[in-house]
Amino acid sequence: MVLLRYTLDKTDLESVRIVASDNLWEPITVSLMLDPELSSAVDVIGAHYPGTTTVPQALKTQKKLWSSEDYSTFNDEVGGGCWARILNQNYVNGQMTATISWNLVASYYEELPFGRDGLMTAQEPWSGNYVVESPIWITAHSTQFTQPGWTYLKTVGHLSQGGSYVALTDGYGNLTVVIETMAHDHSICIRPPLPPFNVTSQNATFQLKGSFASIKELQVWRSHFAFKSKKHLLFDKLTPVKLLDGSFTLNLAEDEVYTLTTIKTGQKGSFPEPPPSARFPKAYKDNFDIRNPPFSEAPNFADQTGVFEYYINLTDPGPHAFTLRQVVTERPITWAADSDQTVSIIGDYLWQNVTVTCDVFMENVKSGGVFVAVRVDKGGQSIRSAKGVFFWVFANGLYRVTNDLAGQTVLAEGASGTGVFGWYNLSLSVKGQSASGMLDGRQLWKMAEVSAPKNGWAAIGTQSFELAQFDNFAVLAE
Repeated sequence: MVLLRYTLDKTDLESVRIVASDNLWEPITVSLMLDPELSSAVDVIGAHYPGTTTVPQALKTQKKLWSSEDYSTFNDEVGGGCWARILNQNYVNGQMTATISWNLVASYYEELPFGRDGLMTAQEPWSGNYVVESPIWITAHSTQFTQPGWTYLKTVGHLSQGGSYVALTDGYGNLTVVIETMAHDHSICIRPPLPPFNVTSQNATFQLKGSFASIKELQVWRSHFAFKSKKHLLFDKLTPVKLLDGSFTLNLAEDEVYTLTTIKTGQKGSFPEPPPSARFPKAYKDNFDIRNPPFSEAPNFADQTGVFEYYINLTDPGPHAFTLRQVVTERPITWAADSDQTVSIIGDYLWQNVTVTCDVFMENVKSGGVFVAVRVDKGGQSIRSAKGVFFWVFANGLYRVTNDLAGQTVLAEGASGTGVFGWYNLSLSVKGQSASGMLDGRQLWKMAEVSAPKNGWAAIGTQSFELAQFDNFAVLAE
């Protein structure tokens, strides 16, 4: 990190700040205390899912403390409650001045790990459907009434009957107070485990002092989660509260969030009615023929390992000039990428009887291998144990059909005549418990028995982190 700091400074990037270790409070805090040079290079200590608490050593460093990855919670009303609680209590309990949500928008297949763990949901690009979930409105309670550069006041804490409050100022007379009274069972985050606590209805009186004592009125915004009636009220503007000698009192129920502020620009945004939700189309084709794509990845494909990008095949100006290419050639160093294969999934997790076809091109001379698959039942960090029906062809002239990505359960195998630097058309059909496959229009194998899984996505991929191309992908589901 010292070298990184030096490099940033020498390339006119002095304003870029370093967050370390962006994982846990320790051992980075001890290292900072023992190494002045390292300490001078690091600006922020970041921890993942700190549970609103920190460690004494982190406070002693006098560095800014961030919850640099947090939330990761299903975005229903309990997820909104989780977000409300940790946005306040990360500072109240742990003096963290930033909380970063993983992730901002849930835009991946819901059946993948951490499905709908975003502040809002937009997971159907084929339909255009999206849902503005409760965490979006909870976010507004803080972000509409503060800006980068505002600071927390020291007079923050817990309410006597449960809940918490924070206060922030811009240093120029503006004040924002955010209060939450989320009950234990209505604010559980996915991690870490939440210690038990009680919240009850209460009257809370706040006394403004010093430069804020002259404030006569505060704007009021309120959210109320009604878990029994399901009639939730989110980010509603109420009548401003009048202050008497800098004092005001609120009647706080359980599961509420209040913002009281001098800022008058807050508004509850609007958005167009989203298109209706729809399942992934049963018939889908993509020839990847886009000369100047606005982004690198093809629509609807979700890479689980490896990276599949649009590619202009300059050596083939014919029908395969534009393809989708797997471009990562070394296995990433990450806890979630310990699969030896690359995989990109597409379609509907509920698909059972499916035919998928695709042109494939291997570029790895020594050990090239590619596949098409259906009924793939896992993704994310679980992809290494995925089951399904995988139809592989290899650069050594063989093929194999397996019931799992790891290739432990072989359903069929034999000679294919495939090699590198040649295009081949693969076709895989699964219906009921029977699977068959074709290579360039000829039956290569048939009647392989498949008992499980019963359903899953379609997929393409490679047997290792290698260059390979795909074209004219098509899938047809019953």
